[in-house]
Amino acid sequence: MPFDVRNDYLLLKFRIMMLIVESGATKTDWCAVAPGVEPVNVRTPGMNLATMPQESIEEIVREAVSAFRKEGVVDDVAEVHFYAAGLIVADGEKLPRQARGLDTVLRSLFPGAEMEYASDLLDAARAVCGHKPGIAAIMGTGSNSCLYDGEKVVKNVRSAGFILGDEGGGARLGRMFMSDFLKGLVPEPVSSDFAKDFEVDYMTVVQNVYRGDAPSKYLGSFAPWILERYETCEYVRDLVEQNFKDFIERALKQYDISRYPVGVIGGFGYANRAILEKVAEPYGIRFSTMAATPIEGLVEYHLGRK
Repeated sequence: MPFDVRNDYLLLKFRIMMLIVESGATKTDWCAVAPGVEPVNVRTPGMNLATMPQESIEEIVREAVSAFRKEGVVDDVAEVHFYAAGLIVADGEKLPRQARGLDTVLRSLFPGAEMEYASDLLDAARAVCGHKPGIAAIMGTGSNSCLYDGEKVVKNVRSAGFILGDEGGGARLGRMFMSDFLKGLVPEPVSSDFAKDFEVDYMTVVQNVYRGDAPSKYLGSFAPWILERYETCEYVRDLVEQNFKDFIERALKQYDISRYPVGVIGGFGYANRAILEKVAEPYGIRFSTMAATPIEGLVEYHLGRK
């Protein structure tokens, strides 16, 4: 499997360092950092710790380590901080059940290193809030949010997934549009253009949504096409803005948005930040940070700069 080394730095060799990992369903970002030295980044395929076989997890981990070693790093890893979507960490638990196979692999490669496993909620909160209280919003293909007290997540309005929730995310926008399309509610010429550009006959859509391996990803794949028509089509404009309004009304307003700043992590929210800011303005929401990925903020957090 291919890897992507983003930097050419060789100065981390023989330094005691930490490895920060942020894993989603489609990609995993690995960052080797040490005080006073530029980070070295590697990207590998994503890891679903709940469903992926042990041998597949091991293959991806070893791929990342091999890429780092070609750059002369990860010889002296003292800490590993691993964040993953859907990783459930119970109170007082250091090793979540879903991470046991991963932990075995990591400890074989980095004996003696201190391991931390945490959810994507905590990774978003640390990335945008650092050690200060605030609200973290994840707005990618799916969505989630939490209230963070500067150390831990103290409240979470459940996302509920793309069928029951995920307001504000790319999959939710795709679902809203597709539902209207199948019911003949999308106006022309948008409806005809959509049918020309995609294979979206009724049976194909139903197969992908109800029997496909990645229905959320499938629905989210239509979001860029829809957003291209935001400026020229009133129907699309209303749909996009309603998706963000729903996220504010159903998730963010359940926190004290008048007291805490809101930080946004996620490619969908970041790419459409101007629209999001416009929709949020009447609610008095203050956005502290917006970023496509949390890895840079996590580096700042773990190096004590945030």
